[in-house]
Parts: sequence; C-alpha cells; structure tokens
Amino acid sequence: MLGLYIHIPFCVKKCNYCDFNSYKMDINSKTRYIEDLKKEMKLYKTEQEITSVFLGGGTPSILNSLELESIFDNIYENFNIAEDAEVTIECNPGTLSLDKLKTMKKIGINRLSIGLQAVQDYHLKAIGRIHTYEEFEKNYRQAKEVGFENINVDLMYCLPNQTSDEWKESLNKIVSLNPSHISAYSLILEEGTELYNMHENNEFEVIDEDVDMDMYNYTINYLKDNGYNQYEISNYAKEGCECNHNILYWKCKHYIGLGPGASGYLDDTRYNNVEALDEYHTLLSNNKKPIDHKEYLTIEDKIQEKIFMGLRMNSGIKFEDFKNEFDINFKEKYNKVIDKLKSRNLINESKAGISLTQKGREISNSIFIEFID
Repeated sequence: MLGLYIHIPFCVKKCNYCDFNSYKMDINSKTRYIEDLKKEMKLYKTEQEITSVFLGGGTPSILNSLELESIFDNIYENFNIAEDAEVTIECNPGTLSLDKLKTMKKIGINRLSIGLQAVQDYHLKAIGRIHTYEEFEKNYRQAKEVGFENINVDLMYCLPNQTSDEWKESLNKIVSLNPSHISAYSLILEEGTELYNMHENNEFEVIDEDVDMDMYNYTINYLKDNGYNQYEISNYAKEGCECNHNILYWKCKHYIGLGPGASGYLDDTRYNNVEALDEYHTLLSNNKKPIDHKEYLTIEDKIQEKIFMGLRMNSGIKFEDFKNEFDINFKEKYNKVIDKLKSRNLINESKAGISLTQKGREISNSIFIEFID
C-alpha cells in the first residue's frame, strides 16, 4: 500500500482561518511550479503500485484543464497507479466549471473533496471564502451531472458568532444533497492567520467549549441517523465511501509527498519539503529532491504514532496489528493505562482491541498522552 500526495500551493485568496502553505496565484509562478513538479515526479519514479492519489492545497481546482491534463500525464508516466485507485482532488466553489469537471473525469479523477464550510453567505464572507452557497450548489450539481458519485463536502463549526441553529442548518442542507462523505471540523484558531489576529483584537469571542461539544455530538447523531458512519473523529461516510487516502495516513502506511511544503513517509523516514516556491525551484533546477528535513522513526516512534493514529479511527487499535508489526503484547504492555481509561468510560475493550468511547473522543488528545507517558 503506497499513496501519492501532490500539493498545489495556489489560491485565489487565502482564507482567514488557513495556515496551510499557500500563495495567491500568479500565472508565472503557477507555470514554473508545474514544470518543477514534473521534475520532482521523475525523482520519485517507482514501479510500486500506488493505491491512492490526493491533490491537496491550496486550491488544486484553480488549475485549468490543460494544466490538469499535463500533471496527470506525468503522474501516469512516473507512477504505477492501480486500476482501482482512489484519485481525489480538493476543489473550491468558484474555481470549477462544467468543462473543467469533465476534464477531471476524463483524466481519471474519481473523487472530489469540495470545500464549503457553511451554507450562510455571511459566514462564508466572514471567514474569507471566495464563493457563495449558491455557487457551491451549482458546482455540486454539475459534478453529479458529469458523473462524479464519490463527493466529500467539508464543513466547519464553531465559526465566529455561529449559532447552533446555523450549524444545524448547514448539516441539514448538505445531507439533503446526499454526498457520499462529509468532513466536519471544529474551527481551530492558528497563530498567524487573519482570524487569530481578529480574535486577539477582540473582534469576536471563541465559542464556549460546552457549545462546541454539543455541536460535535449533534453532528455525530444527526449524520448517523441519515446514513453517515463516523469512522474517524471528524469524518463521516456512507457505507463503502470512506476516504482510502486518509485511512492510509491513519494506518501509518507509506506515501510519497510532492510539492512545496508537502510531507511524505518512505522507508520508515518522514520528510518535509521546503515551503518557499523559489527554494523549491532552485533545488529541482539542480536535480535535487526539495527536502527541508527528514526524521527516521525508531520503533518507539512508530508505536506511538500507531497508537495516536489508531485511536483517531472508530475502529480503534487492533492487538493483532501490534503483535504482527512490533512483536509486542499491547494489552500486557499497556494494561494499567487500559484499566484506568476503561474505569473512566473513555475506551471500549474487546478481544480484538480497544477504541475510544464517545466521551473519549471528546478529550482524545489527553488520552493519547496517557499512552505516551
């Protein structure tokens, strides 16, 4: 199992909450970047089968049809993409068209992840989105018309001044469109973002933690009642429509990361690429992989990562996996921690493994620390 992630670092404008490595697009930078990306692909060329491809950003759908075709020609030239591979592209409403969606379908993309965040236009404007809900719905219906069946919609709750009823309205409207997958994230104020600065200037108050938890629990129950299984802390899918690429991350499998700021995991080594476009260009012009730093994972590192990632998923940690991969008896090694967490109703235990309870998911970070300590 090997994944391929490609970072497209351009946006029409940066959203007020975003701390990803992205830049306002200009034509010259985009053209040069695509040529650099092709060079980087050649440096990672492999015959090993790729089971999932994910174009993230930034805004990958900002690319025009010819640019998308060129990138995918090079993907197929350098990598052995499995016939049944999941191929995802992140899209923003306002950067899609019927013709572009037809191109995406033609070149082998079979899953769309559309960033909406909210259905109220005033909330979209407040968080710096470039589109309206009407534009989203138009693009969504065009995608269905073209033949895309596997579509994720991204939503965010605990937005500045958002009420619980407004969040319920967002969920209701999106469920009525019947996408195969919904990602629902609580807003995190990241230092250096516009929203963080606005909060520091007392322009809005952060929503109370209890309200946050109420929104989260409502989301789980409402989506479950409408046929969406929560398979990870923030992700919900119709049966058989879970995101294979994200599951690859959560199961700590290997993947190639391409593009400025992208990360990858190969040969038990995690690496991060340089973020600056000029530095990325210079290194590739000298036929060098644009890696900023690497970290080789020890056995202990890998055990901790597998616990952290495994507990994110509703399926949890399987004892057999730890025995096969690390030759350790998980239940024996962590017996005291397991008993402590069970007594507080934070985890469930079966013969096969452990998983977080709903109460545990609400304080998941503190549970991860229990195992590390």
